Amino acid sequence: MTRLTILEYPDPRLRTRAVPVDAVDAALRELIDDMLETMYSANGVGLAATQVDVHRRLLVADVSEGHNDPRVFINPEI
Repeated sequence: MTRLTILEYPDPRLRTRAVPVDAVDAALRELIDDMLETMYSANGVGLAATQVDVHRRLLVADVSEGHNDPRVFINPEI
């Protein structure tokens, strides 16, 4: 797995509109694994794909006390 670089405000790339995920494939699964590793290494509880300069509608999160219950949200809607 690879730790990704997290973009920080005011980086203009953070304003890029993410596109929907069309298919779950090996490349997406690898991105999810990399995002989880990046989030855990930054002591975060959530990370959107746009924050790692991948502009797809994808979010990973883990709000459990033991950081052992990761959740993946593909094309989330509010």
